[in-house]
Amino acid sequence: MSSVSPSAVSQVLNDGDDDDVQVNIASNGGDVFAASEIFTMLKSSSATVTVNIQGLAASAASVIAMAGDKVNISPTAQIMIHQAAVAAGGNKDDLAHEATVLDGIDQSIALAYAQKTGMSEDDLLNMMAQETWLTATDAVDKGFADEIMFVEDNQPAFANDVGAIVPKTAVNKLLNLISKSERPVNKQQNKTTDSHLTSDLKQSKVAILMGKNKETN
Repeated sequence: MSSVSPSAVSQVLNDGDDDDVQVNIASNGGDVFAASEIFTMLKSSSATVTVNIQGLAASAASVIAMAGDKVNISPTAQIMIHQAAVAAGGNKDDLAHEATVLDGIDQSIALAYAQKTGMSEDDLLNMMAQETWLTATDAVDKGFADEIMFVEDNQPAFANDVGAIVPKTAVNKLLNLISKSERPVNKQQNKTTDSHLTSDLKQSKVAILMGKNKETN
């Protein structure tokens, strides 16, 4: 979906026969009420809505993202949430009125975030007041997104940067070797075999952890 206005989004939803709707977002934001309208249309749609955050989902665009039944985020993308703003002029009464309006808008936006994340509105309002930027990992951890794109389920989340991950087979061999070393030994053999066994055990451990897969007897 490349549309950005509420009327264009409405036309796409009404004309489409697909059961699945893909919404790709890379936006700095825009008018909060237009975003609210798009959010409402997507939430009301009978189609399954998948949101893909490809770059930045900032401000009003982050509200639209919350309409997804599933929200995917690129590992290089971010979400930014903040308080609503307006260019206002006038006397103190006018400005006080605008402040009240903005406060209500912030609460409405926080409610959309709360429905998606499960966080409290107070916590979300605090994040908005601080203009919070969320990495892909942060977004998933806090519930703003469901999944980081291109990440395999079996891919390790992190690894030591100075060595390879020890394979499971090597770990099993090491445990088997330790088990063998703990078997009871005849007392008369202890003096002659202890040092030899300890040396062999150390060498075998190193061999296994370095990836040498020869079986030990």
